[in-house]
Amino acid sequence: MATVRNLKIKTSTCRRLVKELHSYEKEVDREAAKTADMKEKGADPYDLKQQENVLAESRMMVPDCRKRLESSLADLKATLAELEGSDEKEGPEIDDARSMILEVEKEFHTGDA
Repeated sequence: MATVRNLKIKTSTCRRLVKELHSYEKEVDREAAKTADMKEKGADPYDLKQQENVLAESRMMVPDCRKRLESSLADLKATLAELEGSDEKEGPEIDDARSMILEVEKEFHTGDA
């Protein structure tokens, strides 16, 4: 049985994962710039290899985070649908969940382009 409390938790989880995804994307950009700078300056091959490993690890985190966000979004949608099927159709938590769903779906559409 879905409750408003569960809905709030799932909404917060989605919000946290969106922030985490943005953080990983920024980290990839930073590390890519640092790697390019090291290549341009002719850095030591060992140091460059280490930096490339850091960049690769950062890049691996983005799809993982997107996958967790997709799963969390599905949970949020299911909980919201269950609540809307019962007598809970309005309220700040429901509105917050709906807006979070729209934000996450927009994130996936802009991220795919």
